Amino acid sequence: MRLPTLNEAEQLMADAATRNPGPWTAHSYHVGNAARRIAALVPGMQSGNACILGMLHDLGRREGVTGMRHVLDGYAYLNGLGYVDAARICMTHSFQNRDHREIFGEWDCTTSEVAFIQSFLDRTELDDYDRLIQMCDSLATASGFVLMEKRMMDVALRYGVNQFSVRKWRKTFEIRADFEKRIGCTVYSLLPGVVDNTFER
Repeated sequence: MRLPTLNEAEQLMADAATRNPGPWTAHSYHVGNAARRIAALVPGMQSGNACILGMLHDLGRREGVTGMRHVLDGYAYLNGLGYVDAARICMTHSFQNRDHREIFGEWDCTTSEVAFIQSFLDRTELDDYDRLIQMCDSLATASGFVLMEKRMMDVALRYGVNQFSVRKWRKTFEIRADFEKRIGCTVYSLLPGVVDNTFER
């Protein structure tokens, strides 16, 4: 895969945190940690690569406080550095059904930019890494690992929902069920602090 090394990814995150500090960076590290822990049990997956992809999935937020534009900004930045697989994750992590309408909040991109995003999704077959990061994005807040429902409600309360939200949630639960079948245990057993973080103890 065409990715930065872990040290390079950490430098990218450190620079991004300086440009746009906020809870998104802690969330990103937790997503990377979850991806590493789960991928380690999935035959054929590389846990180190999964960690880097999870860590960088929201890197587009380096450009400032934006809405869904962060998927395009992250893609453009990482693609420009030659890290095409990390750039891909920036684009796919929010679209479990490859449908640009499945968003929380509003598009803050131009019409042509949204069309480009949908075109990218149309020609991209989601693989295990895409699905893993989609799932792990729903397993972590800035405080740490949580029940998926807690993360989903957190996002919904901040950004709102639309007619595609339930379909997106259902697909995320399907992804979790598939990974749990393959690893032979609940993903929550791999994520320390889930109970305390979920119930804010």
